[in-house]
Amino acid sequence: MKSMTGYGRARRTLHGRDITVEVRSVNNRYLDCTVKMPRAYIFAEDAMKALVQKSAGRGKVDVFVTVDSLGAEETVVAVNEALAKGYIAALGKLYDLGCGQWVKGSVYATDLARLPDVLTVTKAEEDLEALSADLCIVLEEAMAAHTAMRETEGEKLAEDIQGRLDTIEAITARVEIRSPQTVAEYREKLLSRMQEVLQSATVDEGRILTEAAIFADKVAVDEETVRLRSHLGQLREMLNSSEPVGRKLDFLIQEVNRETNTIGSKCSDVQIARDVVELKAEIEKIREQVQNIE
Repeated sequence: MKSMTGYGRARRTLHGRDITVEVRSVNNRYLDCTVKMPRAYIFAEDAMKALVQKSAGRGKVDVFVTVDSLGAEETVVAVNEALAKGYIAALGKLYDLGCGQWVKGSVYATDLARLPDVLTVTKAEEDLEALSADLCIVLEEAMAAHTAMRETEGEKLAEDIQGRLDTIEAITARVEIRSPQTVAEYREKLLSRMQEVLQSATVDEGRILTEAAIFADKVAVDEETVRLRSHLGQLREMLNSSEPVGRKLDFLIQEVNRETNTIGSKCSDVQIARDVVELKAEIEKIREQVQNIE
């Protein structure tokens, strides 16, 4: 089980470029991936998003990419031969015109290079597919670190939820024990009140049994506790699953809360009411944790 919250970072030097990729994620209902990188490398965005989708099923994932060029491979210095020959020919004519006092008979390359547009600097053509592959290699390493952190966080969440499920089962057991006792206590109270009202020790036992049976039917929570235990068993199975189960857990915890509300509405016993409050407190804590599970 993985948390949706995580961080991963990787840095590699590939083909003369220093590439750094950072991945950060927080919980979100669906997968929302954003890649932030220099505009010159925007062509690799789709490939990087596809890679993120293989590792993350849900969450708000932000990918930050920085690229620093370490060599001169990105630029090409070219000589404008036609223009250089034109400059040489023009300088020769100046010499022939008697300007030799400031134009030498030989032209130095350094002097010629200073003339406008003799040398041109252009950006080398890049292999976009190779560059995109390099970016994805570093992203894979960052995603591996990101996934490892999410798995560690997921284990902690699973442990916390398991402990709270144990608490819920213990409280449910108390409710199951207490519920029949409330029927017996109601029967005794009903008998005492009828004897007091009728001022007679002789009370119709059949009427008492009927009223007690009606009360027992109203406050019976057997069905609710059985379903509650079933839901808890399913929750435990999901916590051990390797598949993303966040949405399923969220739905199932709603069912657990619904059964708890039904138990609370059926029972007027003070002790059971306190147990229901404890149940709802634990369920709410689990609900908060489930919001961070992928």
